[in-house]
Amino acid sequence: MLSAIDHVQLAAPPGSEAALRAYYCGVLGMTEVTKPPVLAARGGCWFTSGAVRLHLGTEAAFRPARKAHPGLRVVDIEAFGARLAAAGAPVVWDDDLPGHRRFFSEDPVGNRLEFLEPL
Repeated sequence: MLSAIDHVQLAAPPGSEAALRAYYCGVLGMTEVTKPPVLAARGGCWFTSGAVRLHLGTEAAFRPARKAHPGLRVVDIEAFGARLAAAGAPVVWDDDLPGHRRFFSEDPVGNRLEFLEPL
């Protein structure tokens, strides 16, 4: 039986770790998790915030996810959107999901991210 999502993995190009750390830690406010040494040798970064765990793995033939995306719940979505916009990230509001306020953005390597807050 499934009980929870352990993590969501997104891809990133090799050598993008500094940009990923700046965004996921500096902009989103997540904390980097130390990867086990055998996995750290492959590149990429792991991040956490509360129950949310995102893994960014490097991929030589990287193409950003433009449709597939994690949906991340936030508190005070207006302030969160302003924070991303101030950091230069795109913020595209979408009112099509009843009972939620949400916007789409992307990380520094172009992966699509959804941020939402129930009304």
